[in-house]
Amino acid sequence: MFTKNKGPEGPSEPQMSSPAKDAIRGASSKPTARAASIICEDMRINGSVSSEGALHIDGTVEGDVHAADITIGANGHITGEVKAEIVKVKGKIKGSIRARKVELESGAHVEGDILHASLQIQPNAVFEGQVKHSNDPLKDSSPRGAAASASPAQAKPAQSTQPSTGPTAFGIPTNAS
Repeated sequence: MFTKNKGPEGPSEPQMSSPAKDAIRGASSKPTARAASIICEDMRINGSVSSEGALHIDGTVEGDVHAADITIGANGHITGEVKAEIVKVKGKIKGSIRARKVELESGAHVEGDILHASLQIQPNAVFEGQVKHSNDPLKDSSPRGAAASASPAQAKPAQSTQPSTGPTAFGIPTNAS
């Protein structure tokens, strides 16, 4: 680790070994962990928002939101598509969600479809829409309505081939006495 040179200048100063130098250089060149970008409660954005990192929304966004990790705080409101690896909702979303992992926490209110690989809905979360599982929700197309995904034979209402003998309930003849 330390060497002495007995040259004309005398003993040299101790030098750091190569692994120590490499560790210092490596630590200084590594990217630092970035904090989440925050849209505060008093902010209102009309237009899409995009980030390569994490995003925390407590304000209002009228437009699509795309990021690596999105958290919608209790006061957050989004009208538009939300797309990320991980989406945690405590506030309100009116639009679709596409994410590998979706968590609707207590107090969340979502009106729209969810395309996910993993979904967790806690008690007192409100969800109105359709849910579709996908192994890769970020690449798949957006969720379709139930009628659009059904085959034409399934989309038609069922009809009875038996003659009706009187009033019916759900296609089953009733006994009218």
